[in-house]
Amino acid sequence: MRIDLAQDVGALTARLVDIESVSGAEEELADAIEEALRSLGHLRVLRDGNSVVARTELGRAERVVIAGHIDTVPVAGNLPSRLEGDLLYGCGAADMKSGLAVQLKLCLLTEPNRDLTFVFYDCEEVEAERNGLLRLTRRHPDWITGDFAVVMEPTDGEIEGGCQGSLRVEIVVPGARAHSARSWEGVNAIHAAEPILRILNEYEPRRPVVDGLQFREGLNAVGIRGGVAGNVIPDECVVTVNYRFAPDRTLEEAFGHVKELFGGFEVRLTDGAPGARPGLDHPAAAAFVAAMGGTPRAKLGWTDVARFSMLGMPAVNCGPGDPNLAHTVGEHVSLAKIADCERRMLAWLTS
Repeated sequence: MRIDLAQDVGALTARLVDIESVSGAEEELADAIEEALRSLGHLRVLRDGNSVVARTELGRAERVVIAGHIDTVPVAGNLPSRLEGDLLYGCGAADMKSGLAVQLKLCLLTEPNRDLTFVFYDCEEVEAERNGLLRLTRRHPDWITGDFAVVMEPTDGEIEGGCQGSLRVEIVVPGARAHSARSWEGVNAIHAAEPILRILNEYEPRRPVVDGLQFREGLNAVGIRGGVAGNVIPDECVVTVNYRFAPDRTLEEAFGHVKELFGGFEVRLTDGAPGARPGLDHPAAAAFVAAMGGTPRAKLGWTDVARFSMLGMPAVNCGPGDPNLAHTVGEHVSLAKIADCERRMLAWLTS
Protein backbone atom coordinates (compact mmCIF):
# COMPACT_ATOMS: atom_id res chain seq x y z
CA MET A 1 0.00 0.00 0.00
CA ARG A 2 1.10 3.55 -0.68
CA ILE A 3 0.64 6.65 1.43
CA ASP A 4 0.27 10.13 -0.01
CA LEU A 5 2.06 12.75 2.07
CA ALA A 6 0.38 15.55 0.12
CA GLN A 7 -3.06 14.87 1.64
CA ASP A 8 -4.12 16.74 4.75
CA VAL A 9 -3.02 15.39 8.09
CA GLY A 10 -6.47 14.06 9.03
CA ALA A 11 -6.84 12.06 5.83
CA LEU A 12 -3.28 10.82 6.25
CA THR A 13 -4.13 9.61 9.76
CA ALA A 14 -7.09 7.65 8.41
CA ARG A 15 -4.84 6.08 5.76
CA LEU A 16 -2.31 5.03 8.38
CA VAL A 17 -5.03 3.58 10.62
CA ASP A 18 -6.31 1.48 7.73
CA ILE A 19 -2.89 -0.14 7.23
CA GLU A 20 -3.04 -2.76 9.97
CA SER A 21 0.22 -2.89 11.93
CA VAL A 22 -0.20 -4.98 15.06
CA SER A 23 3.09 -5.47 16.91
CA GLY A 24 5.28 -7.90 14.99
CA ALA A 25 3.38 -7.38 11.73
CA GLU A 26 4.46 -3.85 10.81
CA GLU A 27 6.26 -4.66 7.54
CA GLU A 28 3.53 -3.34 5.23
CA LEU A 29 3.39 0.00 7.02
CA ALA A 30 7.18 0.22 7.31
CA ASP A 31 7.46 -0.43 3.57
CA ALA A 32 4.92 2.31 2.81
CA ILE A 33 6.67 4.82 5.08
CA GLU A 34 10.08 4.02 3.58
CA GLU A 35 8.78 4.37 0.01
CA ALA A 36 7.08 7.69 0.76
CA LEU A 37 10.17 9.14 2.43
CA ARG A 38 12.60 7.98 -0.26
CA SER A 39 10.44 9.69 -2.89
CA LEU A 40 11.03 13.08 -1.25
CA GLY A 41 14.68 13.26 -2.21
CA HIS A 42 15.91 15.61 0.54
CA LEU A 43 16.15 13.01 3.31
CA ARG A 44 18.71 10.32 4.04
CA VAL A 45 16.57 7.24 4.67
CA LEU A 46 17.83 4.28 6.70
CA ARG A 47 16.14 1.05 7.74
CA ASP A 48 16.69 -1.65 10.34
CA GLY A 49 14.09 -4.40 10.35
CA ASN A 50 10.72 -2.65 10.48
CA SER A 51 12.14 0.59 11.84
CA VAL A 52 12.69 3.48 9.44
CA VAL A 53 14.88 6.53 10.11
CA ALA A 54 14.99 9.66 7.93
CA ARG A 55 17.49 12.50 8.43
CA THR A 56 18.13 15.96 7.04
CA GLU A 57 21.79 16.84 6.51
CA LEU A 58 21.73 20.64 6.43
CA GLY A 59 24.57 21.43 8.85
CA ARG A 60 22.30 23.22 11.32
CA ALA A 61 23.55 24.08 14.80
CA GLU A 62 21.02 21.76 16.46
CA ARG A 63 19.52 18.38 15.63
CA VAL A 64 16.08 17.43 16.90
CA VAL A 65 14.76 13.87 16.90
CA ILE A 66 11.03 13.28 16.38
CA ALA A 67 10.00 9.70 17.08
CA GLY A 68 6.95 7.48 17.17
CA HIS A 69 6.08 3.80 17.11
CA ILE A 70 4.26 2.37 14.11
CA ASP A 71 2.68 -0.65 15.82
CA THR A 72 -0.67 -0.99 17.56
CA VAL A 73 -2.28 -3.35 20.02
CA PRO A 74 -4.38 -6.16 18.46
CA VAL A 75 -7.38 -5.08 16.41
CA ALA A 76 -10.69 -5.35 18.28
CA GLY A 77 -13.21 -5.07 15.48
CA ASN A 78 -12.22 -1.42 15.07
CA LEU A 79 -10.89 -1.46 11.49
CA PRO A 80 -11.31 0.03 8.96
CA SER A 81 -11.39 3.58 10.27
CA ARG A 82 -14.59 5.61 10.28
CA LEU A 83 -15.29 9.32 10.61
CA GLU A 84 -18.06 10.71 12.80
CA GLY A 85 -18.05 14.48 12.65
CA ASP A 86 -14.65 15.64 13.90
CA LEU A 87 -13.74 12.25 15.38
CA LEU A 88 -11.75 9.59 13.54
CA TYR A 89 -12.28 6.12 14.99
CA GLY A 90 -10.03 3.11 14.53
CA CYS A 91 -7.33 0.92 16.04
CA GLY A 92 -4.30 3.09 16.80
CA ALA A 93 -6.02 6.38 15.97
CA ALA A 94 -4.89 7.92 19.27
CA ASP A 95 -1.95 5.65 20.02
CA MET A 96 -0.37 6.72 17.88
CA LYS A 97 -1.11 6.96 14.16
CA SER A 98 -2.28 10.54 14.53
CA GLY A 99 1.19 11.34 15.89
CA LEU A 100 2.77 9.41 13.02
CA ALA A 101 0.74 11.46 10.53
CA VAL A 102 2.11 14.69 12.03
CA GLN A 103 5.65 13.25 11.85
CA LEU A 104 5.21 12.36 8.20
CA LYS A 105 3.87 15.81 7.31
CA LEU A 106 6.92 17.37 8.99
CA CYS A 107 9.12 15.22 6.75
CA LEU A 108 8.04 17.49 3.87
CA LEU A 109 10.06 20.38 5.31
CA THR A 110 13.07 21.04 3.10
CA GLU A 111 14.51 24.02 5.01
CA PRO A 112 13.73 23.53 8.72
CA ASN A 113 15.50 25.76 11.23
CA ARG A 114 17.10 22.69 12.82
CA ASP A 115 18.40 19.45 11.40
CA LEU A 116 15.75 16.79 11.90
CA THR A 117 15.82 13.06 12.49
CA PHE A 118 12.53 11.18 12.14
CA VAL A 119 12.31 7.76 13.77
CA PHE A 120 9.46 5.36 12.96
CA TYR A 121 9.97 2.24 15.06
CA ASP A 122 8.31 -1.12 15.60
CA CYS A 123 7.20 -3.28 18.55
CA GLU A 124 6.60 -0.65 21.22
CA GLU A 125 3.39 -2.25 22.49
CA VAL A 126 5.05 -5.55 23.48
CA GLU A 127 7.91 -6.69 25.72
CA ALA A 128 10.88 -4.33 25.93
CA GLU A 129 13.43 -6.63 24.31
CA ARG A 130 11.50 -6.47 21.01
CA ASN A 131 11.28 -2.67 21.03
CA GLY A 132 12.59 -1.20 17.78
CA LEU A 133 13.91 1.96 19.41
CA LEU A 134 15.87 -0.12 21.91
CA ARG A 135 17.30 -2.08 18.97
CA LEU A 136 18.35 1.15 17.28
CA THR A 137 20.08 2.42 20.44
CA ARG A 138 22.13 -0.79 20.45
CA ARG A 139 22.85 -1.20 16.73
CA HIS A 140 22.80 2.33 15.34
CA PRO A 141 22.97 4.98 18.08
CA ASP A 142 24.54 7.38 15.58
CA TRP A 143 21.33 7.26 13.50
CA ILE A 144 19.16 8.64 16.31
CA THR A 145 21.32 10.94 18.42
CA GLY A 146 20.68 14.66 18.62
CA ASP A 147 20.29 17.58 21.01
CA PHE A 148 16.63 17.10 21.93
CA ALA A 149 13.88 14.55 21.24
CA VAL A 150 10.11 14.60 20.99
CA VAL A 151 8.29 11.28 21.30
CA MET A 152 4.83 11.72 19.85
CA GLU A 153 3.02 9.48 22.28
CA PRO A 154 -0.58 10.59 22.93
CA THR A 155 -0.71 13.45 25.43
CA ASP A 156 -3.83 15.26 24.14
CA GLY A 157 -1.54 17.89 22.68
CA GLU A 158 0.12 18.80 25.97
CA ILE A 159 3.83 18.56 26.77
CA GLU A 160 4.77 15.84 29.23
CA GLY A 161 8.40 16.11 30.20
CA GLY A 162 10.69 13.16 30.84
CA CYS A 163 9.24 10.10 32.52
CA GLN A 164 9.31 8.15 35.76
CA GLY A 165 11.57 5.19 36.28
CA SER A 166 10.08 1.89 37.36
CA LEU A 167 11.34 -1.17 39.16
CA ARG A 168 9.83 -4.32 40.60
CA VAL A 169 11.23 -6.30 43.47
CA GLU A 170 10.31 -9.48 45.27
CA ILE A 171 10.57 -9.29 49.04
CA VAL A 172 11.04 -12.74 50.50
CA VAL A 173 9.71 -13.63 53.96
CA PRO A 174 10.96 -16.97 55.34
CA GLY A 175 9.02 -19.27 57.65
CA ALA A 176 8.99 -22.88 58.80
CA ARG A 177 6.51 -25.54 57.74
CA ALA A 178 4.30 -27.33 60.19
CA HIS A 179 0.92 -29.06 60.25
CA SER A 180 -1.77 -26.41 60.70
CA ALA A 181 -3.17 -28.45 63.60
CA ARG A 182 0.15 -27.85 65.39
CA SER A 183 0.92 -24.38 64.04
CA TRP A 184 3.06 -23.46 67.07
CA GLU A 185 5.68 -25.88 65.79
CA GLY A 186 6.26 -23.77 62.67
CA VAL A 187 6.61 -20.12 61.64
CA ASN A 188 3.88 -18.69 59.41
CA ALA A 189 5.61 -16.76 56.62
CA ILE A 190 2.39 -15.01 55.55
CA HIS A 191 1.83 -13.67 59.06
CA ALA A 192 5.47 -12.58 59.16
CA ALA A 193 4.90 -10.39 56.09
CA GLU A 194 2.95 -7.88 58.19
CA PRO A 195 5.95 -5.50 58.66
CA ILE A 196 6.27 -5.21 54.87
CA LEU A 197 2.64 -4.17 54.51
CA ARG A 198 3.00 -1.73 57.39
CA ILE A 199 6.00 -0.08 55.71
CA LEU A 200 4.01 0.24 52.49
CA ASN A 201 0.95 1.67 54.25
CA GLU A 202 3.02 4.25 56.13
CA TYR A 203 5.28 5.20 53.23
CA GLU A 204 5.10 8.83 52.14
CA PRO A 205 6.20 9.11 48.50
CA ARG A 206 8.39 11.96 47.38
CA ARG A 207 7.13 14.73 45.11
CA PRO A 208 10.40 16.17 43.81
CA VAL A 209 10.64 18.96 41.26
CA VAL A 210 12.93 17.93 38.40
CA ASP A 211 13.81 20.50 35.72
CA GLY A 212 10.84 22.57 36.79
CA LEU A 213 8.26 19.77 36.72
CA GLN A 214 6.81 18.07 39.78
CA PHE A 215 6.89 14.30 39.78
CA ARG A 216 4.96 12.09 42.20
CA GLU A 217 6.46 8.78 43.22
CA GLY A 218 4.64 5.63 44.28
CA LEU A 219 5.55 2.48 46.20
CA ASN A 220 2.94 -0.26 46.10
CA ALA A 221 2.47 -3.96 46.59
CA VAL A 222 1.25 -5.40 43.29
CA GLY A 223 1.26 -9.07 44.21
CA ILE A 224 1.62 -11.51 47.06
CA ARG A 225 2.03 -15.25 47.06
CA GLY A 226 2.46 -17.90 49.71
CA GLY A 227 1.00 -21.09 50.99
CA VAL A 228 1.49 -24.77 50.26
CA ALA A 229 -1.77 -26.48 51.12
CA GLY A 230 -4.86 -25.91 53.23
CA ASN A 231 -3.37 -27.81 56.16
CA VAL A 232 0.25 -26.59 56.02
CA ILE A 233 1.81 -23.56 57.71
CA PRO A 234 3.58 -21.73 54.83
CA ASP A 235 7.35 -21.58 54.93
CA GLU A 236 7.67 -18.69 52.47
CA CYS A 237 5.76 -15.59 51.46
CA VAL A 238 6.80 -13.31 48.60
CA VAL A 239 5.50 -9.75 48.25
CA THR A 240 6.00 -8.10 44.85
CA VAL A 241 6.47 -4.33 45.08
CA ASN A 242 6.54 -1.76 42.28
CA TYR A 243 8.40 1.50 42.79
CA ARG A 244 7.73 4.40 40.40
CA PHE A 245 10.52 6.88 41.00
CA ALA A 246 11.34 10.38 39.81
CA PRO A 247 14.14 10.80 37.26
CA ASP A 248 16.43 12.53 39.73
CA ARG A 249 17.27 9.02 40.92
CA THR A 250 19.15 6.42 38.93
CA LEU A 251 17.88 2.87 38.79
CA GLU A 252 20.68 1.85 41.15
CA GLU A 253 19.77 4.59 43.62
CA ALA A 254 16.10 3.62 43.48
CA PHE A 255 16.90 -0.02 44.16
CA GLY A 256 19.16 1.02 47.02
CA HIS A 257 16.30 3.05 48.51
CA VAL A 258 13.94 0.07 48.37
CA LYS A 259 16.51 -2.27 49.91
CA GLU A 260 17.06 0.19 52.74
CA LEU A 261 13.31 0.45 53.39
CA PHE A 262 12.96 -3.29 53.71
CA GLY A 263 16.20 -3.95 55.55
CA GLY A 264 16.22 -7.36 57.22
CA PHE A 265 14.37 -9.00 54.32
CA GLU A 266 15.78 -10.51 51.15
CA VAL A 267 14.96 -8.07 48.31
CA ARG A 268 15.35 -9.35 44.75
CA LEU A 269 15.26 -6.99 41.75
CA THR A 270 13.17 -8.62 39.00
CA ASP A 271 12.68 -5.76 36.53
CA GLY A 272 13.78 -2.16 36.19
CA ALA A 273 13.95 0.76 33.78
CA PRO A 274 15.50 4.17 34.46
CA GLY A 275 13.50 7.37 34.11
CA ALA A 276 14.31 10.40 31.97
CA ARG A 277 14.84 14.00 32.98
CA PRO A 278 12.73 16.54 31.06
CA GLY A 279 15.70 18.78 30.32
CA LEU A 280 13.43 21.77 29.79
CA ASP A 281 16.32 24.16 30.43
CA HIS A 282 17.94 23.07 27.15
CA PRO A 283 17.54 25.81 24.48
CA ALA A 284 15.85 23.43 22.01
CA ALA A 285 13.44 22.26 24.69
CA ALA A 286 12.66 25.84 25.75
CA ALA A 287 11.95 26.79 22.14
CA PHE A 288 9.64 23.79 21.80
CA VAL A 289 7.70 24.77 24.92
CA ALA A 290 7.35 28.34 23.66
CA ALA A 291 6.07 27.19 20.26
CA MET A 292 3.67 24.57 21.56
CA GLY A 293 2.22 26.69 24.37
CA GLY A 294 0.49 25.40 27.47
CA THR A 295 2.07 24.40 30.75
CA PRO A 296 4.36 21.35 30.66
CA ARG A 297 3.66 18.61 33.16
CA ALA A 298 5.64 15.63 34.36
CA LYS A 299 5.09 12.27 32.69
CA LEU A 300 3.76 10.02 35.44
CA GLY A 301 4.63 6.75 33.80
CA TRP A 302 7.42 5.26 31.69
CA THR A 303 7.82 5.92 27.97
CA ASP A 304 10.51 5.61 25.34
CA VAL A 305 11.83 9.08 26.16
CA ALA A 306 14.01 7.09 28.55
CA ARG A 307 15.80 5.54 25.54
CA PHE A 308 16.91 9.01 24.47
CA SER A 309 17.88 9.94 28.02
CA MET A 310 20.23 6.95 28.01
CA LEU A 311 21.89 8.52 24.96
CA GLY A 312 22.32 11.78 26.87
CA MET A 313 19.42 13.64 25.25
CA PRO A 314 16.61 15.54 27.00
CA ALA A 315 13.22 14.41 25.72
CA VAL A 316 9.52 15.11 26.08
CA ASN A 317 6.26 13.40 25.10
CA CYS A 318 3.79 15.34 22.96
CA GLY A 319 1.18 14.00 20.55
CA PRO A 320 -2.40 14.78 19.47
CA GLY A 321 -4.09 11.63 20.77
CA ASP A 322 -5.89 11.30 24.10
CA PRO A 323 -3.96 8.78 26.25
CA ASN A 324 -7.16 7.78 28.06
CA LEU A 325 -8.51 6.36 24.77
CA ALA A 326 -5.40 4.32 23.91
CA HIS A 327 -6.01 0.58 23.48
CA THR A 328 -9.79 0.90 23.84
CA VAL A 329 -12.31 -0.58 21.40
CA GLY A 330 -13.71 2.89 20.79
CA GLU A 331 -10.30 4.52 20.29
CA HIS A 332 -10.58 7.80 18.39
CA VAL A 333 -8.89 11.12 17.81
CA SER A 334 -10.08 14.63 17.06
CA LEU A 335 -9.14 15.88 13.58
CA ALA A 336 -8.89 19.39 15.00
CA LYS A 337 -6.34 18.18 17.57
CA ILE A 338 -4.21 16.59 14.86
CA ALA A 339 -4.27 19.72 12.71
CA ASP A 340 -3.46 21.92 15.70
CA CYS A 341 -0.49 19.73 16.65
CA GLU A 342 0.80 19.90 13.08
CA ARG A 343 0.41 23.69 13.03
CA ARG A 344 2.32 24.19 16.27
CA MET A 345 5.10 21.77 15.33
CA LEU A 346 5.53 23.54 11.99
CA ALA A 347 5.75 26.88 13.75
CA TRP A 348 8.49 25.53 16.01
CA LEU A 349 10.52 24.18 13.09
CA THR A 350 10.13 27.12 10.72
CA SER A 351 10.06 30.26 12.88
